[in-house]
Amino acid sequence: MAVASISNGTMKKSKRSKRIRLILLGGLSAGALAGCSPARQPAISSDNVYTNNFYVPGAGYYHAPFRAWYAHPYNFYDSQKRLYFFGGQWEPDPHQSITNVSSPLPQTAQTVQAARTDIPRGGFGCIGGHGGYYHTYS
Repeated sequence: MAVASISNGTMKKSKRSKRIRLILLGGLSAGALAGCSPARQPAISSDNVYTNNFYVPGAGYYHAPFRAWYAHPYNFYDSQKRLYFFGGQWEPDPHQSITNVSSPLPQTAQTVQAARTDIPRGGFGCIGGHGGYYHTYS
């Protein structure tokens, strides 16, 4: 809403409130488009190395000695079972290994990449195009 002010006996309309609105709208649209940035999580690959308990949403935790992802962290202790989880099995003692960094097997990397839930796979999201990023509605 414009504000009226008196200057030399005449009424002038101030455009401050309009400018503020434009700035606020500009800030809101910039914030909305920030969700369409090109920065994405890197793809899971057998060319990369991962540490124990590297977490991938939808796939689980990486167990470096076993070069695969599992539902529970490496050497997870379940107090009710009184067992440790590692490499897809439950045992009474924790697994001991000097390996805490490794590369997954190629097939495992492909499977985990396909299972990820932290990357958009259609629907409302962003796609790149001609130097910009656009929302998609499917």
